[in-house]
Amino acid sequence: MATPTGRGRRFSDNRVDHQPAFVLHSYPWRETSLIVDVLTRDHGRVGLVARGAKRPTSQFRGLLAPFCPIAVCWSGRAEIKSLVRAEWVGGLTPLRGDELLSAFYLNELLVRLLARGDPHEALFFSYARALRDLSLDGLQRAQALRGFELDLLREIGVAPSFETSGDGALIDPDAWYRVDPEHGVRRVAEPAALGEEYCVRGLSMQALARRDLAAVADSADARALLRQLIGYHLRGRPLNTHRILAELRKL
Repeated sequence: MATPTGRGRRFSDNRVDHQPAFVLHSYPWRETSLIVDVLTRDHGRVGLVARGAKRPTSQFRGLLAPFCPIAVCWSGRAEIKSLVRAEWVGGLTPLRGDELLSAFYLNELLVRLLARGDPHEALFFSYARALRDLSLDGLQRAQALRGFELDLLREIGVAPSFETSGDGALIDPDAWYRVDPEHGVRRVAEPAALGEEYCVRGLSMQALARRDLAAVADSADARALLRQLIGYHLRGRPLNTHRILAELRKL
C-alpha cells in the first residue's frame, strides 16, 4: 500500500482516494446511474460512473452538483472510472443569474478543451478562484473570466508568446500585432477597424504577458483576442452558454 500523502492518496495503481474535485457535467447512464465529468487537482479531468446516483437513498445525492467543492474516491483502469465515494468539503457563495451562466461557461470550456487524464494543478486552482470571484461585482467577475481564459490557453499549451513577436523582438506597446493561432505573432500596420480578427495592440499584449487582469478586462482588443483564440481551438463549434445568453438577450 502506498504511503498516504496530502496530494491525493493512492492505495493501488487503480484506486485514488480523497481527491479534491469539482463536477463539470453529468448525464444519465442506464436507469439509476450517472456519468460524471469532474475536474480534479492532481489528475485533471476524469470521467466517473456514479452507480445508483439517481436513487433516492444514494450516498451521492446532493453531492454531484456543479460548482460544489467535493473530495472523491474512484477505482478502475478504463477511461471511465467507478466513483466509490464523494464527500462535501466546503461551500462557495451560491451563484445566480449571470454569475451562474458564467460558471457554466467555464465548465463548458473545460469539457470541450481539456483532455481527460491530463493533470493541470494550476488550472484547478485557477478554476476555484474564478468560481469564488464570480460572486463579486461586475468588474471583478470580468477579470475572473479573462484570467481563467488566459490560464486555460496557457495550460493546454496553445497560448502564443505575448512577450515577443515571431522574429524575437520585444513587443512595442505602441505597435499593432496579429496573433496567428498556428504561426505565432507578427507586427502589422494598424488594422482598418478595431476588433479585426486576431489583431491586438502591443500595450494589450504586454498586459496579457504579465497577467494584468484589470488591464485585460478593460481592453476591448485583448478580450476579443482571447475569445477568438478560444473559438479557433473549439474548431468553430459554438458554445451552448453563448447560445443561451444570445437567446436571453432577445427576450
